[in-house]
Parts: sequence; C-alpha cells; structure tokens
Amino acid sequence: MDYGLWSLLPPIIAIGLAILTKQVFISLFLGILTGELIINSWEVFASINGSLNEIVGIFSEPWITKTIIFSFLVGGIITIISASGGVKGFNEYLTEKRNLVKNKQDSLLLAYFIGIIIFIESSITILVSGTVARPLTDKYNVSREKLAYVADSTSAPICALIPLNGWGAMLMGVIGVQITNGVIGGNAAGVLIRSLPFQFYSIIAVIAVGYYIYTDNDWGPMKKAEDRAAKTGKVIRDGATPMVKEEATSTPPKEGIEPNMWNMLLPILVLIVMMPIGLYITGNGNILQGSGSTSVFWAVLTSLTFAGFLYVFQGLMNLDEYIDYIYKGIGAIVPVVMLLITAFAIGNVIGELETGQYLASIAEGRVSGGFGPAILFILSAFMAFSTGTSWGTFGIMIPIGIQMAVAIGAPLYPTIGAVISGGIMGDHCSPISDTTILASMASASDHIDHVNTQLPYALLNGAIATVVYLVVGFVMM
Repeated sequence: MDYGLWSLLPPIIAIGLAILTKQVFISLFLGILTGELIINSWEVFASINGSLNEIVGIFSEPWITKTIIFSFLVGGIITIISASGGVKGFNEYLTEKRNLVKNKQDSLLLAYFIGIIIFIESSITILVSGTVARPLTDKYNVSREKLAYVADSTSAPICALIPLNGWGAMLMGVIGVQITNGVIGGNAAGVLIRSLPFQFYSIIAVIAVGYYIYTDNDWGPMKKAEDRAAKTGKVIRDGATPMVKEEATSTPPKEGIEPNMWNMLLPILVLIVMMPIGLYITGNGNILQGSGSTSVFWAVLTSLTFAGFLYVFQGLMNLDEYIDYIYKGIGAIVPVVMLLITAFAIGNVIGELETGQYLASIAEGRVSGGFGPAILFILSAFMAFSTGTSWGTFGIMIPIGIQMAVAIGAPLYPTIGAVISGGIMGDHCSPISDTTILASMASASDHIDHVNTQLPYALLNGAIATVVYLVVGFVMM
C-alpha cells in the first residue's frame, strides 16, 4: 500500500514532540502509535496492540538484540573500570604525573583524539571518548553539551572515512549489489575508496570540531551552554535530566584501591583488538565483509571477561563484587536502552510505511546533471533525520543515487560520497538517532540539550558541504 505523504507523519510527531516536551521516550512511542494508526486504518485498539508488538518484535532481529545487550554490557564495563581505579589512574597520569591535560582545550582534545583513533565502531567510539574524558572536562568546567558534540561528531564521520570496520562492510555490500546487477563496473572496495574524498560533510564536521576546541569560538546555544559552565561551574543546565545516572560513568574507585591507568587501558585495548578479529572471523577471512554487530558483541563480552580476570587476580575485588558492579552499570543504562528500543521500533514502523522510499521518489526524475550530488545530499540528510538511522538511509539511497548518477550523467563518486555524508548529517541532527542518544549517554548530558546545541553546527557544516557538492557536481560532469 502506498501511504504517500502520510508516511512522514510518525517521524514528524516523534521529533516535534521530543523537542517540545523533552520527553523522548513518550515522543517515540507516540510516533510508533501514529504509524500503527495509519497502517491499521485508524483503528485505535488494533494500533495500540500493534505498537506493543512492534516493540517486542525488534528482538526478532539478531543485530538489534545484540546492540541492546551490547549497550547493557558497556554500562557494566564502564562501571567496573571506574571501580577498579582505572579511569582515575588514567586522569591522574594525564594531569598530575605528565601534566598533559592542563586546561579546557586539552580535556576536549583528549575526547577528540580518542574519537579519531578508535574508528572500529561508532558506538564504541562515542562511549569511550565521552566517558573517559568527562571527569576531566567536568574539572575544567566544560559543558556536557560540548563534550557530547565532540563525541558525536568524531564517531560516525571517522568510521565512514576510515571504513576498516562494520561501516565499510555495510557500504561495500550495498555498492556491491549495484555492481553485480551491472549498473556500474569495478569492485565495491575500489568504488568506496574513490568516494571517500567526497564525503564532504564528514570531513568538514571533523575539522569543525577541532576548530571549536582550539579557538573556543562557540556560538548559538552552544555558547550559552559554555558560558554557563565557565561562569557558574554548572556543566549541566539547572532542571536538565542527564541521559544516564551519574554513577554509571562516575563510580568512584573501590575503597583501598590505588588508582592505576592500566586497569582501564588493558580492557579497552582488548575491546579494540577484538573488533577486527571479529570482523575477520565473521567475514571468513575478509575483514571488510564481516558482521559489525556480531563483532562488537564479541568484543564487549571478551573485554568484560578479561576485566573480571584482571581485577579478581589482582585482588581488587572478588567475584561477587565484580558481578555486583556489572549489575549496577547495567541498571544505570536502562533509560538509554529503553530509548534505543523505541528508536529501533519507530524505525521499523517507518520502514513499513516506506517513508524513505517516498522521500526518494521525490527526487527521482527531478534531478539533473551537476545538481545530483547536492540534491541527493540534502535528501539523504532529511531521510536520516526523519528515520533516525544513517545505515537505513544508506541502504535506500545508495542504490537510488548510483542508478540516478548513471541515468542523468551525474559524477558517480561525488554522488556516493554525498549520500553517505547526507546520512551522517541527518543522523547528527535527529533526536531519535541511536548515535545521538549514545552521545548524550556517554557525556551524561540532557538529550534534547545535546540536540539543540549540536543542530546549528551540523546545519552550518551541511550548508558548506552543499555548496561544495554543487561546485564539484558541475566541475566533474
């Protein structure tokens, strides 16, 4: 059934209510209910039942179930690492022993460089950069909104620009289908690599973060947040609700434990090393064909197990205490997981309504030549904003973009780069995006405050990228 313009109503309601009410969970559920009302011809009881079934039904998809379990376990990892004295030891090493982090800029640069170095998976990048840097950014009166922005803007852009991860496997899979179908020639890896320089939004976003850290030239809502933190010491707005409980990422070291940075670095190192190993195994020897969700799941489990042996054998905690800390971390993550569950559910409802296909149909037959990359960038951004998923946007828009590029004579590699960048931009702007939610969690920021402060920066970066796509589109025709 073609739902047409009605398919836009659920994301509009979910996003609009989230911004107006700041109650993201309720807004997402009402978005799901609206979608079910449309699907069930406005029958109320059938739609309520359908909404509940949508939420339960997401667990039938293995990658979603793994992501949810992974999120719970990450809460456990963060808590036990903090309890072991690892985070405190690392921060003391940087500040007191080596004097490497001396001010506000240095604390944000730590988050920035972690985001660049750990390119194995966007969720891990966000969680590590946000939780490790937060005690230091708090110390130097950096707003949680600014930390969330840094963590968010160095996750997906970096993972897409350095695609030796699940992102690369996914993108090459989508491109490979078009090669198999004879739409374009070459091989998927080669096509993706040649499109990397044209991911203008991702490149601009990463550069912009460094600029705002070095110059401190913030503006708009971000400047207000930074001024509040600098003048009053309030790193989070009065009345704001942190996305996650403070103890999830600020558990003090267990009494009597000497802070030691290796208690943090070794489990994180295991986490990082296990990711490419998982991709290699699940890809049958080809790291670029592996399963991102399975690899992350394995990596987190291995890191958590390793940390348990490390801490118990050192006598830092016994087995019962280790399990108790894990439960404590899992409990603190429950609000975040509830949002992720409803975000995935509304994504499925939007998929049933074919919202993405409707948006894509608006461009088909109306885009020509050099305008192609710019128009597809804007359309992909709007689609990702509406659906809350960059990967879903890639799955829909890359085939359409490639086919359109061939049909209208638009340059192929800028077109692919534009679709990927557009998906990432929309993801950055959307309050229903899983990575936006995780960035708020990692920084312990109010979620809507993070969205409101990041949005102007993302829109400016997107406007610059659009102009560049217009120029490149006509120059390369």
